[in-house]
Amino acid sequence: MAATRCLSVALVLASLLLPSPVNAQLSVSFYNQTCPSVFDIVKSTVRSAINREKRIGASILRLFFHDCFVSGCDAGVLLDDDPPRIDSEKKARPNANSLRGFELIDKIKSAVDKACAGPVVSCADVLAIAARDSVVELGGPSWSVPLGRRDARTANKAAAENLPSPFADLATLTKNFTDKGFTARDMVALSGAHSIGVARCSLFREHLYNGSNLETQVASDRKSNCPRSGGDDNMSSMDHQSPNRFGNNYYQALLQRRGLLRSDQELFNGGAVDDIVTTYSKDSDRFYADFASAMEKMSNMNPLTGSKGEIRKDCKKLN
Repeated sequence: MAATRCLSVALVLASLLLPSPVNAQLSVSFYNQTCPSVFDIVKSTVRSAINREKRIGASILRLFFHDCFVSGCDAGVLLDDDPPRIDSEKKARPNANSLRGFELIDKIKSAVDKACAGPVVSCADVLAIAARDSVVELGGPSWSVPLGRRDARTANKAAAENLPSPFADLATLTKNFTDKGFTARDMVALSGAHSIGVARCSLFREHLYNGSNLETQVASDRKSNCPRSGGDDNMSSMDHQSPNRFGNNYYQALLQRRGLLRSDQELFNGGAVDDIVTTYSKDSDRFYADFASAMEKMSNMNPLTGSKGEIRKDCKKLN
């Protein structure tokens, strides 16, 4: 099984490395001369952080998604509020008091800058590598992370308000993703990130008490930590079985009507992507390969390269 998985992922990634307008601007070897240890530093720091707290891996993956899905993978989400120049994406409704992992990215950036005698590696590249390494550390697939992104000199709070919603139906979710250039299969594969991490009660209460497609016993169990009123910040694991292990249990749970968020269970609710969910629930190799493919596609969304943007000294603020 492991050998088959590695081969499947390798074949997908090999096809992704064919020349394209985006990949031509980015390169895995981009820092070979200026910061050859960047991959090792990110990997070791992420591993240490996850060993201390498993949840941080899911937090970094979500942080990366919330960065890329707005204006591209440009570290805009890392910027603090700085009126009138920066209206921070951290204040947007999907992010406020929710996104975490900023301190770990700062720690990695500091270690990289120290090892490489100055700020030569962008915050955007640090976040892209850290997201990949977080998935690997939690048992998921690896993928190629071409480098050379530069950091945005602005944020886009308005666009961050329109990130895919946990309350969305399938049609809305599909449009969210296709508008960004993803296929329906990409959307279902990327949703597998919900095999790790937690969600706040306020994000699944409506589905819990008023949803018609949630298995009765699971709903009862979840209600003990998410009352009809109050407890908005109470946390529940996205994957009840193995919340800190990346895998295809997420899809198996959807087949049993155990999706925590409405947007989760919408992927298996008699709609157009039911077959994809069923495939992933049975074939972890296919899920891993498709997830790796979709993550590489996302990591290459609208990168700032060349003279665009900057290489921030501090990921939280402009130079």
